[in-house]
Amino acid sequence: MFLAGDIGGTKTNLAVYAYQDDELAVQKSAAFPSKDHKTLVEIVRLFLGDGPSEVRYACFGVAGPVKDGVVQVTNLPWVINAAEIQAELKLQRVSLLNDLEANAYGIKTLKPKELLSLNPKANQRQVGNRALISAGTGLGEAGLFWDGVTHRPFASEGGHASFAPNSAIGDELLVFLRKEHGHVSWERVLSGMGMKNLYSFFRQRSGQPEPEWLTEQIRTGDLAAITTQVGLAKTDPVCVEALDAFVHIYGSEAGNLALKMLALGGVYIGGGIAPKMLEKMQSPLFLESFFHKGRLQPLLESTPVYVILNEKTALQGAAWYAAHIG
Repeated sequence: MFLAGDIGGTKTNLAVYAYQDDELAVQKSAAFPSKDHKTLVEIVRLFLGDGPSEVRYACFGVAGPVKDGVVQVTNLPWVINAAEIQAELKLQRVSLLNDLEANAYGIKTLKPKELLSLNPKANQRQVGNRALISAGTGLGEAGLFWDGVTHRPFASEGGHASFAPNSAIGDELLVFLRKEHGHVSWERVLSGMGMKNLYSFFRQRSGQPEPEWLTEQIRTGDLAAITTQVGLAKTDPVCVEALDAFVHIYGSEAGNLALKMLALGGVYIGGGIAPKMLEKMQSPLFLESFFHKGRLQPLLESTPVYVILNEKTALQGAAWYAAHIG
């Protein structure tokens, strides 16, 4: 039995897996609002219950940089320590991975129907490194090094690198956000908070007041989700602009990551946002931005690009790591 966790600023997803017929099989799973709890151990105890447990090994994918078995969660006031969790829960082994690293391991577990191909020009038989980019509560990025036999995932904190616009409107956006944040990372424009920032920028830039019906929706809901929904429905021009800009930025940074990783084996798009706007991800806007890299455009035109449709990929990756490596 393997306990797997996907720990993010919004949700903590936990599952217990067993290996059956050489495949991971879920025995139990649950999701918890992260901010409603003081520690990860508190959530795990709620999840496993008070009785005896067959779980002896655990692996958690955590949104933050892992150093020596310890991680400060990026969007939560939690410090997670593998050794402390192992002692408190009386487990034989606990491993911590960056959440995107866990997601990258999870790619090994996916079935073909759980991937949506975006690039019809791609050479699907290309072999080489892979890259993973994931916009959700924050922005995660990871690489998968091809060693000639298998892919070996590794973590990065590329989502916190400096945002580099490539258009006049992008230049305006950078100036707008720099006034508030000083350093403007890719996460500030490509994540849940990024969608909110884009809406605020385009609303101010439009010079038009917010419609009353939209104000009422925002008052009782999540601005990022509402901007996406209204943008897809095309019922407010500012939301349409914000959503189009988000897709443009997603394609641009995915292309940047493909070049940095020389991801001939494919770019994988994870996270909770892309599957909710597949119509836009499949539009020309994303690929145009992905390809727009000057002399290296032909390289990117041959690179496979996939949206991951299985929302449990990070959990499955953590379980796979616990079973095979951790």
